[in-house]
Amino acid sequence: MDSDLFSRRRAERFAQLLDEANGGRRHHVRSRSDDELTALVAVSRRLTADRPDVEVDGEFRTGLRAMLVATAEREGVAAPAKTGRSSLLPAMTGRRARARGAILVGVAAGAVALSGISAASENALPGDALYGMKRSTERAQLALASSDISRGQLFLDFARTRLDEAATVRDDRLGFSAVLDDMDADTRQGVRLLTTVAAQRSDPAALDAVDTFLGGQRRAVSGLLDRSDHADRDRTRRSLALLDAAGRRADALREAIACGLPAPAASDALGPAPTTCPGDR
Repeated sequence: MDSDLFSRRRAERFAQLLDEANGGRRHHVRSRSDDELTALVAVSRRLTADRPDVEVDGEFRTGLRAMLVATAEREGVAAPAKTGRSSLLPAMTGRRARARGAILVGVAAGAVALSGISAASENALPGDALYGMKRSTERAQLALASSDISRGQLFLDFARTRLDEAATVRDDRLGFSAVLDDMDADTRQGVRLLTTVAAQRSDPAALDAVDTFLGGQRRAVSGLLDRSDHADRDRTRRSLALLDAAGRRADALREAIACGLPAPAASDALGPAPTTCPGDR
């Protein structure tokens, strides 16, 4: 879906198509984006007709309401001002309101998909129809995370998920390598965020999540070394080397924090790179 899907002109046309789908009057116009927008209208109708049988918790409802209110305020969707001038607003205002309302429909539809369809995609594997939804849900979780610690822990959770997926990809060398590439990318992101927080706060608490992750992940990744393909075993060893490097980085940061060194100025893919404590030189 392109980034200007809900630009004003497209949003106005989407609002018209929604009106028509809900029994409103037909608008005898067409646009180049009708095919794409018609597909979205069909999705919105299916979401309305077939409500996912998933219980939405209170935290999600609160977050959704806040997101919709913020979008409404940003896009100017609000109750009309109670002044004598309100009836003199040009006709375009109604169309713009519907267009802006269409933006909210898009936001709400995406939120419903996140709460319902994403539950069905939770166990999807690479190649499954719902795997893209699973990865989109992960990106949404990251966007909604409240802190770098939360995001770092999420990335490490996703790395565990990628490992589970890799264990199921037995006869696809390219697929196996691609899943491990994604796993390693999630590992780097998670470790970098958590080590950065630890260095900035001079507090090793954020490193506890890294240590816990590395302990279980090393054992599980080592279990992939039993694959018969030589290239698969070599690719697995690269992931193990990354975990070892992450462990050394976490240990070095703990030592640097313990001896009172300032936050390191140098950093790399695993986060701050501390210098050696004076007594260890």
